[in-house]
Amino acid sequence: MEQQDSANVEKNQHACLFSAGFPAIIGLNTAAATGQFGYAACLPGDGRWSIIATAKRTMSQERTYPEVRRLMAFDRVMNCRLSLWKTASILLLAMSPEILMAQKEDAANVRLWDTQSPFVKEIDVRDRTGWKIVPTNLLMLEADPAAAASDPSYWGREYSFKGDAVAENEHLTVVFASGTARVVVYSKADPGKKLMEVVPLQLKGRQAKITGCSILRNTGDEAALEVAFSTGERAEKLSAVFSFGADRIVDIKPARNMKGISILSPIAYAVVPSFIADDLVFDPGKYPSASVLHVPPANPFVGLLQGENSMLVMTWPEGKQQMRLVAGKTEQQHRLFESVDFDNDGKSVYLAVLEAPGIWHREELKPAYLEKDVAVDWKRPFSAKLITQLDEAGVKTTFGFRESRGGIWRAITGKYIWPLWFDGENTYFHLSKKIPPKGESLIYFLERDGTPASVSAPVDIMTKTLGRLSCEAILDPAGRKLRSHHRRPEAGAHRAATCGCTEVIEPVFKAGQEVARQEFVEGAVDDMLYFVRRHVERIGEYQDFAREMMEFLNQARKSNPELKQFLDSMEAIAEQIAEEYDRQKENIKTLEYADELAVKTKALTEKKDPGNLSTCLELGKKWRGMGGAQDYLLGKFHSLTRKLFQEAGYGCVNQPEAVAVAEEIRRRCTKCLRNPDSYEIWANY
Repeated sequence: MEQQDSANVEKNQHACLFSAGFPAIIGLNTAAATGQFGYAACLPGDGRWSIIATAKRTMSQERTYPEVRRLMAFDRVMNCRLSLWKTASILLLAMSPEILMAQKEDAANVRLWDTQSPFVKEIDVRDRTGWKIVPTNLLMLEADPAAAASDPSYWGREYSFKGDAVAENEHLTVVFASGTARVVVYSKADPGKKLMEVVPLQLKGRQAKITGCSILRNTGDEAALEVAFSTGERAEKLSAVFSFGADRIVDIKPARNMKGISILSPIAYAVVPSFIADDLVFDPGKYPSASVLHVPPANPFVGLLQGENSMLVMTWPEGKQQMRLVAGKTEQQHRLFESVDFDNDGKSVYLAVLEAPGIWHREELKPAYLEKDVAVDWKRPFSAKLITQLDEAGVKTTFGFRESRGGIWRAITGKYIWPLWFDGENTYFHLSKKIPPKGESLIYFLERDGTPASVSAPVDIMTKTLGRLSCEAILDPAGRKLRSHHRRPEAGAHRAATCGCTEVIEPVFKAGQEVARQEFVEGAVDDMLYFVRRHVERIGEYQDFAREMMEFLNQARKSNPELKQFLDSMEAIAEQIAEEYDRQKENIKTLEYADELAVKTKALTEKKDPGNLSTCLELGKKWRGMGGAQDYLLGKFHSLTRKLFQEAGYGCVNQPEAVAVAEEIRRRCTKCLRNPDSYEIWANY
């Protein structure tokens, strides 16, 4: 210490070195200034000195015996205090690795536990008596972690679980139950709630165990375990890597010899999605005689779990995967799917469970709902693109919820009140003869729409696991965009359809202004021609689709004679496209007919004539008759193609060999349904 003013601070014999982490204590002699002697202390990492004790003493050269005794007693007291302080400091130093380790593990996003003894029968993750955390740095388990860290002979230490391994994050607790060879996933929000179990497909229903659990990664932010499964000592071991992050996703990478996994969960309804057509929604109660349904897999698969408070989401990279839904006992009040059996084609599988009260809902559509605004008990838990399927013209059609009551005009059914909407917190249905109250409505969501950032949608899980590029092909935002029939989209003066154009032309003739507003009338006529040409072009696409589909079905019948019944049912739907065209052929007219109408309509603007109005009105009826027939035909084609898409998926469930054919039918339907016209279906279908 340097001299300040006249104070002389000298080191005391009791000062200690705090460079090693001990508190420093020094004696102070400030006699020149105050005539006091005392002790000051500084804590490691603090840097501030504090007076902890002082004693008045004279600085004369001659000290009396009592003064000396007092100083000696003071020294003894401070020696004792210093000794205790040193002891406490040494204990703190000895404890600090464990304290630091505990603090780090408590702050970790992902933790690994060792239960110390395997679960025997029941698993209760709420009782953690005896559990021990597996440190992210295994050297902390050594007697002298600091020494081990500097000695390469300790590096690469493996951890051996004494009991069962448990992985945990904010959302999930995952138990690797060695005695049953099952990976059991529990809700962190409700620790008593089992969400699902995962077992190797080859071991399902067999006596097996987890024979090894090796930590590949344990950083506190991520964890990965390589888990070995076996039926016995000499049996082939199946293995998979289970990885976890801070989110709800369980990443499973089976080894080559593991042919697939079985996900056991109480699934009330299974959803195989489509972002161009309609989802397949499987109700196990509708298949009383079937124990297994073979379904065409599609990302992201969603299981609506029993209780309406959780949804299982499953994704996988592109490949030749196969999926089977295994139904439970038929005597259940509401039969469930008890598992999803998945042949993974050697690729990863990603699982997640989304939880929220009322995250999906089943509403029975009662006859009393007909032609009434009915408020139902269910309330949406958060904003999202909530959807359901209702019957329109005999075809299951996907409807979203609007934010207010309103109507819609459809070419195949005419005008009706939109059947679903929200009014504040209330949920309303309005069903009619055109959208009848039949069966039930399942309300769920796949995509975001004003959804809180804290809530994940199934599409979010898919995007995170498969990447945006892969998801782009699945979601197909370009294919969901409506094609335009507007020749002059920037004008926006009138509806670019035969009904809309004649609607604005006729008032011109009624006012006797057809000559003065010749350019306006001719522009509207050209808009109608463009509209008709686009319709005829689209009708041709459907005709080509139907013809090529019939050729494919005929070829498939030759290659798969055992699928005759399935293929015949597909052909019966495809044939309706050609039949509808034949029925409407006279009404939809031809492009040559449209050109003739255009010439006649424009000619009325060359000169004023008392008969122009009546001629215009007559031509308007012909324009609207032609355009209306085309509107109806396109709407019907879209409906029939969606029906073919749906029935291919539903019709193959009892014949595994039919699944590949069904997938090709659905692929062709999807291609045809891309970029529909607004008279086929509404925007953002």
